Amino acid sequence: MSTLVSAASKGKTAVERYDAWQCIGCGKIEAPQPCIGVCRDVKVQFVSAAEYDALACEAEALRSVVRQIATITPRAGEFERSYRGLQSRARELLGKRPPAGG
Repeated sequence: MSTLVSAASKGKTAVERYDAWQCIGCGKIEAPQPCIGVCRDVKVQFVSAAEYDALACEAEALRSVVRQIATITPRAGEFERSYRGLQSRARELLGKRPPAGG
């Protein structure tokens, strides 16, 4: 599940993008060259639906951790345990192991 995070952190595009031309009037799509007809085409990019769905699922899982961080207040004396639990879940989603000794 670390595709989105690792690609974004390295400044890379997370999914493969496909260039095409789409008419701003009728919506037709052509690739890889614009038509020569009466349509007015603009360059657009498309991604695989499966790749998009996988990244959307990953983003929602990461959002759930952020939502917990933003809305949960640990009970008195339970801050560290709560923090460690959230940290563990975030690492799992990111596909990272805890640092040595921690």
